[in-house]
Amino acid sequence: MNKTNKILIQWLSWPIHVRIALIVILLILFFGELISVIEPKEFPTAFDGIWWAIVTVSTVGFGDSTPKTHAGKLVGMVTILIGASFAASYFAILSAATFQKQQAYVDGEIPFKRKNHVVIIGWNEKAHEMIQSLRAVKPFKQIVLIDHSLKEAPLMENVHFIRGNPTNDFTLLKANVKEADAAIITADQHKNELDADMQSVLVLLALKGINPSLYCVIEILTEHQANNAKRAGADEIIKTYQLTSHFIMSSYLAKNGLSTIYSKLNPATGNSFQVLPVPENLVGKTFKEASIHLLDQESILLGIKREEEAKMNPPLSYEILAGDYLIVFSH
Repeated sequence: MNKTNKILIQWLSWPIHVRIALIVILLILFFGELISVIEPKEFPTAFDGIWWAIVTVSTVGFGDSTPKTHAGKLVGMVTILIGASFAASYFAILSAATFQKQQAYVDGEIPFKRKNHVVIIGWNEKAHEMIQSLRAVKPFKQIVLIDHSLKEAPLMENVHFIRGNPTNDFTLLKANVKEADAAIITADQHKNELDADMQSVLVLLALKGINPSLYCVIEILTEHQANNAKRAGADEIIKTYQLTSHFIMSSYLAKNGLSTIYSKLNPATGNSFQVLPVPENLVGKTFKEASIHLLDQESILLGIKREEEAKMNPPLSYEILAGDYLIVFSH
């Protein structure tokens, strides 16, 4: 009795569409064999009977082989009534399962299984612009978007949506941050600046807790929380309040349509900033010599990064040392 219950429990644990598919297969084999026994002239082999059973169960009805006797016709009626109903149920359940999975994807409930992807935290206009730029530069790069305010996934190619709280480990694990390439944390537009920064730092701590080696870029709106983001392990801190104010003041001082140039700084246009290790042939060279060398490669040397300090447009005689980084604008 216990063995029977165990088998029954195992059978019920299988997905329902698998169970119905097995029942349909068994019915086809059974009625196919039965009709070949009842009417051997019309169905000389079991294969002929199985062919007839498949055509009958699927309600296609080619009519190339049909029962001639009353017994054979009775088997045919039973096959249609039982087999066709199970077959119809199978396809109905399969369609419903497909729809449910698609709906779960739209609702952000399907975990992401791939690797080497970019995780973007928070949906806003900045995130939308970043996704567009990344798709232009790296069209095959997989992007996972985590957001708790969206009701359904945005209709964007190569963007996998996860709905949930990004400070929750369960949400981050669904985004497979353990095997991600990088994470970009944008400020929550639904909160004030201080609360948004505190939320971003909490997200950063959660990301680093799951994957300490994950490269994390965080947007910070206040100076106080910038220090906390650094302590939390941010690899790159984007101080929006500084960037915005500097661009606005530069536009005011230039008074000559400087804002139209900013759009050309989008990596999607083919122009991008890079921070590159100094090659051996430029160690000991001056800023002027390095600039001429890079101009031949159609790149512009903007400055030198030495440890934590960046010198933009230093004196032409400024000597480049081993361990420095070149701040380059290229296309």
